[in-house]
Amino acid sequence: MAQIKGFFFDQDGVIIDTEKDGHRVAFNQTFKKFGFDFEWSVDEYHELLQIGGGKERMKHYLHTKGFGNEIKPEEEDALIKSLHLAKTDIFIQLIENKQLPLRPGIHRIMKEINNKGLVLGVCTTSDQRAAQAVATIILSDIKFNFVLAGDIVSKKKPDPEIYNLALKQSGLKAEECVVFEDSQNGVAAAKAAGLHVVATTNFYTEKEDLSQADIIVTSLGDKDGEKGKLKAGGKDLAYDGVLMADQLITFFESK
Repeated sequence: MAQIKGFFFDQDGVIIDTEKDGHRVAFNQTFKKFGFDFEWSVDEYHELLQIGGGKERMKHYLHTKGFGNEIKPEEEDALIKSLHLAKTDIFIQLIENKQLPLRPGIHRIMKEINNKGLVLGVCTTSDQRAAQAVATIILSDIKFNFVLAGDIVSKKKPDPEIYNLALKQSGLKAEECVVFEDSQNGVAAAKAAGLHVVATTNFYTEKEDLSQADIIVTSLGDKDGEKGKLKAGGKDLAYDGVLMADQLITFFESK
């Protein structure tokens, strides 16, 4: 029974419900800005989310459906990079304008983790600037030990590379850490690295197979706000709609 010493958070869909009303909106505004006559619908973006990384999603879409205008192969990489930079600027504006609120329980549980002096990190395939904006603007009073984001790893989730890097960065063992994820790819990545996993579902991931996670809830919940619901796992966990750091520590240290 290992002592729990660290908590790692995915960003998109976990810290902020960014995908549908954040990243998707920013992508569509960028496509329009660059003169492309298409946009990603809610359902279509759900399909694209099965591909880890924004640049990778755009490249996949270009290769399978096209952008409507002819893109020469030698121009492709530069275009994708320019699109992603512009999209990140728009997304960061949404963050700075506080148009993307935190998911229930996120600020509360991060404060609990800070107060216990435990390691707190972010592990996301989101752009580095976007991840830092969330950490320094929306969560400015939270102390993070590290924020791992973007192209810091060569292989995106479900590959465990980013979580293996988090373990190396923190100096902790896998059994000493709990990960918060929301997607099948994210849960698979964390489990492949040997970590404990709490999955919090959202609009895009509520129907995904998250069965590898140890605990699945609709949200972490707040005492004076939205309460979560336990969907699976968490046997003998005293859960009343608000998942506390102490509860998770007790639960995983007894496994």
